[in-house]
Amino acid sequence: MYNNLAPTYQQSFGEYSVLWYSKSNNYSVVETEFKTLLDHYLSSESLESFTSKVTAIDDLSNPTEIAKNLQLYLERCNVEKTQSNQLSLKFNDSKRHIEKYYRFKDKIFQINFDSDLVKKTVHPAIAYLEIPESKPQTKFDIYLDGETLCLFENEQLIIAIPKREYHRLQGKFVMRLLTIIHDKDESDWLATFHGSTISDGDNAILFVGQSGKGKSTLSALLTAHGFELVADDVSPLVSNSKHIYHNPLALSIKQGAFDILRPLISHFDTIPTTIFNKTKGQLKYVPCSMPTKESYPCKSIVIVDYCEGSETLLKAISIKALLEILIPESWLSPNSSHAIQLLTWLKNVDFYQLTYSNTKSVTENINALFEQLKKD
Repeated sequence: MYNNLAPTYQQSFGEYSVLWYSKSNNYSVVETEFKTLLDHYLSSESLESFTSKVTAIDDLSNPTEIAKNLQLYLERCNVEKTQSNQLSLKFNDSKRHIEKYYRFKDKIFQINFDSDLVKKTVHPAIAYLEIPESKPQTKFDIYLDGETLCLFENEQLIIAIPKREYHRLQGKFVMRLLTIIHDKDESDWLATFHGSTISDGDNAILFVGQSGKGKSTLSALLTAHGFELVADDVSPLVSNSKHIYHNPLALSIKQGAFDILRPLISHFDTIPTTIFNKTKGQLKYVPCSMPTKESYPCKSIVIVDYCEGSETLLKAISIKALLEILIPESWLSPNSSHAIQLLTWLKNVDFYQLTYSNTKSVTENINALFEQLKKD
C-alpha cells in the first residue's frame, strides 16, 4: 500500500532482519514476526487485502490497528535527520590566535585555534605529532563564532554546530584528517565507528560500548601486552577492502583507569592531563607505536562493559544488541551502495559482549579470540 515508504535494502541475520531506509539513512532491526507483517502490509493493494492476510495468520488480531502501527513505524523510519550546519558562515582570519603544526609521515598540516579552550577539542590527541613551524599542505581553523563552533579546511567551511555539540566537530575533523593522511576521499569511507580497534598483526577486533565502559582502558591493556592499536575513539571502515584504517590519535585514558595502567605504561605520570569536559574528568592521551600495516580486516566486534568485581565473560550476541550500541554514535555513509556493503560486511562479522574487571583474564580471552580468528 505504501511502497514509497518501504525499506530500500534489507539483510537477514538469523531471527532478525536489518532494514535500511535511504531517505533517512536509518537502520532498523526487526524480528521475523514483525517483518512478515510488514511485508504483507507493503505488498497489499488495500486494507481489505491486508486484513485477509493477517486473519489467515491470526484471526484474533486487529488488522486495522496493526496497519496503523505499521504505517507509523514506516513514517518514523523515513524521517530525515535535520542538520544544524550553518554553511553560510564566512571565514574569519582574525580568529587565528594560536597556530600549531603537525606531521604524520609525509603529511604536514596546520591548525589555528582562537583560544586555549577550543584548542582542547583536538590538540591533546595529536600533540605528540606537533612539530616546529613548517610549510603545511593543509590548513585547518577551529574557532567559536558566537555560540557556534566552526571547522574550516583551507578556509572552506566544513561544519558549524552549537558549541555544546563539540563531539560532532571532533568526529568531522578526524574524518577530514583521515582522508588526508590516507589519500582518500570522504566518499571512500563506509563508516566511522565510535570505538577502538586492536590488531594482532593479521586481524583486527573493534571494541565499542557506551562512554566510560572501558574500551580505551582495554585497548591500553592489550597494547601493553604486545597488541597493536589501530584506532582509538574513531575507527574508520573503508569501502573497497572493508578494512579498518589506522587513526593516529593518541589513546585517551580516563582518570578512573590511571591506577590500573600506571604500572603498565612507561613514564605514565609524565604524560600531561587534560580537562575539557568536566563530566569526563581528567584525561591522559597516550601515544602508541605505529601498527605494522595501515589497515586490517575486522572480523569481530565486541561490546565492552567494565564492571568492578565481575568475572570475565565473553559471549555471542545478536545483531540487534550490537546495532543498539553501534549505530547511535557512529557516522554511517548515506550512499545506497555503501549501505549494502556495510550490511554485507556485518553478515561476515561475529558479535560479542565482553564483561570484565580482571586485567589478566580479559587479556587471555582476547588473545584466545584472536587465535580463533586465525583458524576461521
